[in-house]
Amino acid sequence: MDDERRFQEALRSLRVWDTELPAFDPADVPEEPVALFHSWFAQAVEAKAVEPHTMALATVDADGRPDVRTVMLHDVDARGWHFGSHAGSAKGRQLAARPEAALNFYWPAQGRAVRVRGRVVTGTAEEAYADLHARTAGALASALVGHQSEVLGSPGELAEASAAAWERARREPEADAPSWTLYVVEPAEVEFFQGDEQRRHVRLRYRLGENGTWARELLWP
Repeated sequence: MDDERRFQEALRSLRVWDTELPAFDPADVPEEPVALFHSWFAQAVEAKAVEPHTMALATVDADGRPDVRTVMLHDVDARGWHFGSHAGSAKGRQLAARPEAALNFYWPAQGRAVRVRGRVVTGTAEEAYADLHARTAGALASALVGHQSEVLGSPGELAEASAAAWERARREPEADAPSWTLYVVEPAEVEFFQGDEQRRHVRLRYRLGENGTWARELLWP
């Protein structure tokens, strides 16, 4: 009970947005969400947000159970939100069976969050290769290890495979990881959340219509 009480005391002692939050006027926004995301992302970087390119990625497994993990954003363009992974990973298998996903970004220093929902498509092999080699040697080494989401026998097994992958990445910087896949979330809905100290949070949602244009609407917090 002492541990539980300490946990509850620690939890209730926490405060959010202990800083001056930026203003957000939903009447003065672009007609489509990518431009606004680019602007908010640049402001998060300027505000020195910790790893603003990390995002929660939610998928659904074969039994309809939700699954979520943290991944890195690789790009955002007119096609959508890009990330990479192995096709044989848990997320890769889930997306192959049901190509839909949701993303969530949270930048607490500004009290901001962005949610994205939509269909997921895969890039070409050439795009996957370019995506893999646009990143660091460590990212390449990690991809070369492979076996993502498989059961690991021991830490030593990982250490051995990782050392071999790092050596290959240094020796062959152009090496390919054939299962590496570029995924793009094509947005159907994008919500921008701006926190407010008085809890009058601003929620602006973009919804893609059948004619390809975006509708904008405010939501109650």
